[in-house]
Amino acid sequence: MGNVIEKLAKDNGLIIAFAVIGLVVLASGFISRKLTFGRIQGSAIAILIGLALAYVGGQMTGGSKGLADLTFFSGLALMGGNMLRDFAIVATAFEVQPTEARRAGWIGALALCIGTVLPFFIGVVVAYAFGYRDAVSLTTIGAGAVTYIVGPVTGAAIGASSDVMALSIAIGVIKAILVMVSTPALAGFMRLRTPRSAMVFGGLAGTVSGVSAGLAATDRTLVPYGALVATFHTGLGCLLGPSLLYFIVRAIV
Repeated sequence: MGNVIEKLAKDNGLIIAFAVIGLVVLASGFISRKLTFGRIQGSAIAILIGLALAYVGGQMTGGSKGLADLTFFSGLALMGGNMLRDFAIVATAFEVQPTEARRAGWIGALALCIGTVLPFFIGVVVAYAFGYRDAVSLTTIGAGAVTYIVGPVTGAAIGASSDVMALSIAIGVIKAILVMVSTPALAGFMRLRTPRSAMVFGGLAGTVSGVSAGLAATDRTLVPYGALVATFHTGLGCLLGPSLLYFIVRAIV
């Protein structure tokens, strides 16, 4: 019986992977609603669960692909691979309408640039302080401080190790959670009352998950405006990370 199940999982790995991810997302949504009352978005919880499962899988098998090293979960390697990841990023970018984006104006564009470059260099400085000296690792970790998607995309493009890319994802997740939790508390100080202020905040904060959840806990009507500008961070970060920002870091170190 065990051999039959193992063969079915091996032959239908991608289907099993979608089922596993679906269960994780379902559990994450339940935890978000019932335990955090929506203050921490389900996507961030799902990422933390995924990292924990990857660690457990690595400890069980001694491999480097987490749960994907187990035959039953081998489809996760394909689902989490470069092809589907990049497809998801492109699909997200296509959801943004240029006519809607122009509503943010020049102040939104400026906030977007600052919110992309500033976290990157903060991440680079922190990585340098912890002993990383090569341009590839510094750039990957800095890109993770932009968003948890930009980090691994940049790392894969410039040849970073899997450990460094995992660290960049963790940094991005921590940033998203901090934005989620702190936004309602600091909303008055930041004067998050108008769509324009939400756009500026979305550009500066950068993480779509953090901005969406934080604004939802503050004023639900502001969520589309903040998420509108924050959505561009992934595309802009993936464009600048492995190119201009990497060359700047390489020139410095």
